[in-house]
Amino acid sequence: MRAAPSGSVVTIGETMVRMSTRGFGPFPHNDCLDLGVGGAESNVAIGVQRLGVPATWIGKLGCDPLGDLVVREIAAEGVRVLASRDDEAPTSLMIKERRTPNRTSVWYYRRGNAGSRLRADEIDLDEIKGASVLHVTGISLALSDTLAATIMDAVAIARSAGVVVSFDLNYRSKLWAPETASAAYGLIIPLCDVVFAGEHEACIALGEDSSSSPLDLAVRIADMGPSQAVIKLGEKGAVARAEGASYEQQAIPIEPVDTVGAGDAFVAGYLADLTCGRDVQQRLLTAVTAGAYACLNSGDWEGLPRRDELQYLVQGEVSR
Repeated sequence: MRAAPSGSVVTIGETMVRMSTRGFGPFPHNDCLDLGVGGAESNVAIGVQRLGVPATWIGKLGCDPLGDLVVREIAAEGVRVLASRDDEAPTSLMIKERRTPNRTSVWYYRRGNAGSRLRADEIDLDEIKGASVLHVTGISLALSDTLAATIMDAVAIARSAGVVVSFDLNYRSKLWAPETASAAYGLIIPLCDVVFAGEHEACIALGEDSSSSPLDLAVRIADMGPSQAVIKLGEKGAVARAEGASYEQQAIPIEPVDTVGAGDAFVAGYLADLTCGRDVQQRLLTAVTAGAYACLNSGDWEGLPRRDELQYLVQGEVSR
């Protein structure tokens, strides 16, 4: 099997089939549902690929039509899909309800499903060793002990091969308690080169309340070991601590349609520019621009920008 190309990003994690209500209103009274796929790690892979950087998504799916849909959708975006199949557990499902323009609810049906059963011996180690960046998230650590062990093994392999390790805390309260998450974060963050977190997530990792400034949170996360710590601030932009220097970046002003997936888009923008050798300030600008694009569409990743589209939110123009 062809190894990951040089200058590429490899992601590992679970991807689910997404059922979304059309328009606004309660799920039980929607006559039509839109079918798609979504998962933090595959969202990042798609975002990176659209920005011109080769990406690979590694995961596990059920031997069912839902798994077929996941493979088809991600592969159609040009992402290399390396998914083992499980004949004993199904592909996971998420249901997304847009009750009002300002409220979106998501329900997950994933515990014990195929994505959480991925083992390290099902991954070709050369895929990780041949990448520039390995990206993983806290969701995988929360889903199962099996998948958590796989992620930690993958991180160790990447570190030994000199591959940059990227980690997004991506805390999910429906998967684990803050105390449990904090302990897991404390183990993985020192092993990473780049760490992404929201303000609340950073506080969980540090075991404190929200009294610290975002930049102070970035500094303290970086003090745990990563050379780069990025705090995502949504409509307020982002701050970062990288190689001993501090950075700030304002958000791109927009009227959001749906913010689900914006954090993954942000990460994709940052990692794509990191892989291309761009400086920290440019990485942050690309990150907030990609995040803004994600908010202009109701899908998790469908609205992510291509490289030549990044300018459109900064300078409007008509294409004829």
